[in-house]
Amino acid sequence: MKEVGSIVEAHGPVVHIQCDVLPPLQQALTTEQGESGCTFEVYQHLDRHHLRAIALQHTAGLRRGMPVYDTGGPLRVPVSPECLGRLLNVFGIPLDGGPRLETDEFRNIHSCPAPLHETVSASGILETGIKVIDLLCPFVRGGKTGLFGGAGVGKTVLIMEFMHAIVALHQGVSVFAGVGERIREGHELWHEMRAAGVMPRTLMVLGQMDESPGVRFRAGLSALTYAEYLRDTLGKEVLFLMDNVFRFVQAGSEISGLLGRIPATVGYQPTLMSEVAELEDRIISTSHGSITSVQAVYVPADDMTDPAVNAILGHLDSQVVLSRSQAGKGIYPAVDPLLSTSLRDRRIIGDRHYDTAEEVRKHLARYRELEDVITMLGIQELSEVDQKIVLRARRLQRYLTQPFHVTAEHSGIKGVTVPLAETLTDCEGFLGGKFDELPEDACYMRGGMKEVTT
Repeated sequence: MKEVGSIVEAHGPVVHIQCDVLPPLQQALTTEQGESGCTFEVYQHLDRHHLRAIALQHTAGLRRGMPVYDTGGPLRVPVSPECLGRLLNVFGIPLDGGPRLETDEFRNIHSCPAPLHETVSASGILETGIKVIDLLCPFVRGGKTGLFGGAGVGKTVLIMEFMHAIVALHQGVSVFAGVGERIREGHELWHEMRAAGVMPRTLMVLGQMDESPGVRFRAGLSALTYAEYLRDTLGKEVLFLMDNVFRFVQAGSEISGLLGRIPATVGYQPTLMSEVAELEDRIISTSHGSITSVQAVYVPADDMTDPAVNAILGHLDSQVVLSRSQAGKGIYPAVDPLLSTSLRDRRIIGDRHYDTAEEVRKHLARYRELEDVITMLGIQELSEVDQKIVLRARRLQRYLTQPFHVTAEHSGIKGVTVPLAETLTDCEGFLGGKFDELPEDACYMRGGMKEVTT
């Protein structure tokens, strides 16, 4: 590394650097040639000899006149098949107390998406074993799915169950990007993944909440670089999970404010759309392997019209909306079956799946329409047809609840995985009146109905 300049000013994570020759944008700079130096990323060229960079580490100890060195390229992370089972930070440095990744191969976190002629379009369904997901909003293999919901409705728990499903059902690998994770959350998630037995096939990259906004802004790209490496080298099903994409947007907004840009709609950065696209457009499948993405999206004040939520929504194939009212009724996973949407194409999911899902949705929609009438007048005031629909919808609503493998230790209920074919058979039984005589509680927090009727 060669010396390129010196620090002129430091304002929190924003550092002004004087250089004889300006390094290019997104170049990684450092204050020392050892491992203890502070790393910067170039964001703005102010004039011919001054630039503005964002610190990717804490800036305590920086001072005017401190020499700055050029690393020779953008931020790169070490990649190796041994990265599975590890907990890393945005630089690829272990956080789990284990040894460093021994490798000579490094990848640029700002790499371009795969060439268009190598990409493969999303096709087919990726089964998760979660009844409500597989039935009403199935995951598209190689597609992108968003989990939308406010705080405390179960986004992280659902993501953990997806990781378990990919390992157990598809023998694939998972890459988890923790963007703006609380230290407590990251610590608990790591231990729960180990206890669930899925960590050997999982890689976790954390950019924690107490770190620089530059770290939180780049943690997603760093994790995606590992997902691309695993896709290209292992050729397996790669599940890329991100919790939380909204914190990625918030980090970009924080950086934009620090750089003095004029805010756009609702105070978000003017570059919101392009920053989200830079991340989302790299989540693609190629002839080497596929990346299926599941992204948790915090919805501010449960407002789905928020500009950040809309920017993310435009890139997704499926949206799973987690409802606070569902959680309040004890319906877990708290998926709203009427607001959640997915690729509903007969050619992809098949006639049987399409027709069954539509009938289930119609029953649940009619039940929601009549809820107020039932509350005020009672179910006896409904017509005989509506009474039958409501009672079947209530059983279907409880049937679509499910105990998870990753929460078995806390709930005391053993987790279950239900194949899609069994879910369709059970739902056809509910719609045809096969289970009309069963009490509603017999359908709650179960697997398939064959374990209830036998």
